[in-house]
Amino acid sequence: MSPDSPLDAEDLRTRVQKALDDALAHQAEVLDAVSPDLAPLMDSISDLLSGGKRLRAAFCYWGWRGAGGADTAGALTVAASLEVFQAAALIHDDVMDGSDTRRGMAAVHRRFASLHRGNSWLGSPEAFGVAGAVLAGDLCLSWCDELYAGSALPPEVLARGRGVFDQMRTELMCGQYLDMLEQVRATTSVQQARHVIRYKSANYTVAQPLLLGGALAGAPAPLLAAYDDYGLALGEAFQLRDDVLGVFGDPAATGKPAGDDLREGKRTVLVASAMETASPAELAEIRRSLGDPHLDADGVERLRTLLVEVGALAAVERLIASLCDSALTTLATAEVDPEARNVLERLVVAATARDQ
Repeated sequence: MSPDSPLDAEDLRTRVQKALDDALAHQAEVLDAVSPDLAPLMDSISDLLSGGKRLRAAFCYWGWRGAGGADTAGALTVAASLEVFQAAALIHDDVMDGSDTRRGMAAVHRRFASLHRGNSWLGSPEAFGVAGAVLAGDLCLSWCDELYAGSALPPEVLARGRGVFDQMRTELMCGQYLDMLEQVRATTSVQQARHVIRYKSANYTVAQPLLLGGALAGAPAPLLAAYDDYGLALGEAFQLRDDVLGVFGDPAATGKPAGDDLREGKRTVLVASAMETASPAELAEIRRSLGDPHLDADGVERLRTLLVEVGALAAVERLIASLCDSALTTLATAEVDPEARNVLERLVVAATARDQ
């Protein structure tokens, strides 16, 4: 991110990291009191939470500020709780996808498998790795709720946001299941892929963090409706960009090997669009290669070429642009604090950049 990134307005990322570090220091004491053997579990979570763009925290915080909320430590803590929730989602998602890396590091389940091998322990390293990652993700789910409830915001304020907070977490699990289901079905459609995006990513990345901040600050119904419209459009655009980067992105920037989404057989809008427009021969080739865990670099490149040739990449790029325009149009007429409006406008670009 550039020095003038909207994610750093009000020094937000630094302050969110401080809130996370303080929370993790407390939890490290809790785990250490149980057993020093829990140190690898704590370290895996701390390392994952040491990085990230902090998009969800930013949308929550500026949703609060946009509705007239003051710059308080309590609001910042609630925003930080969403990053712990995000960590849970990433850990579990990597297990379900069988991913090797996350943010340039070994995925948590791979990390625990390596720990098992390094100590020559009994049983399967892979099974130990999956079990360790599931537990690490479960801890993050528990801790995000602790952070929310212990944020020092007044009880009546927290009560205003509790419904959004709980719905966000439930809907993400629903979206993850739908995403998993799509990978095992023989066919998919752009419409269905977009439906999955809404619940797997768009809601909990942008719309619900914004709505949470707004609800906590007592935002009026028209502003909450604007937050929802802006958030759904931008959240979908964000995930579409992430899907494009999963196929065409630079691994040094994305933190994941190029082509992993193709090897995992992800039925993204990009892939669904290609399947809808490909010729019978092209469709047969896509189906042969998509989801092949042993797909080599040449195979990845061939699939990339097909996605371009059938017009799928161009179609997704047009959809991203249209959704960003929709988000900005909604924001332009919303009754939102001017400073927050400026940051939210700039976040449209930051969330959908081609070089994330």
